[in-house]
Amino acid sequence: MSINAYRRAQQVAATPRGNEYRLMSQITGEMIAARDADLRGGALMATLHRNRVVWNTFANLCAANGNQLPDDLRGRIISIGLWVDKYTSQVMAGRGDIEDLIVVNRAIIEGLSNENGAAQAETLQPTAG
Repeated sequence: MSINAYRRAQQVAATPRGNEYRLMSQITGEMIAARDADLRGGALMATLHRNRVVWNTFANLCAANGNQLPDDLRGRIISIGLWVDKYTSQVMAGRGDIEDLIVVNRAIIEGLSNENGAAQAETLQPTAG
């Protein structure tokens, strides 16, 4: 019963930004574990696919009519999502390093964790690929 009460309280207290933070943290943790285990090729597919799906979802949400984020931030998130999609294919093919995806996700996590995270996320530019 106490676990259910905790879950209900967590759902009530959850914010979209908090949910994004938790999701990005979980996925990034999976990618770090894969990197640390020196996984390559097919062994990375599930983790990389999950990261790609999340970024595609973020990009699609930003492209949707009615999204209330500033246009510039929406554009940057869409741009990062496109880069993640392209670069993920390179990592899967052995022509890229998962570390670059981890760096991007960590920057987003840091932005989400800061009070002024939206402004920090606006300045993020992927450097690899």
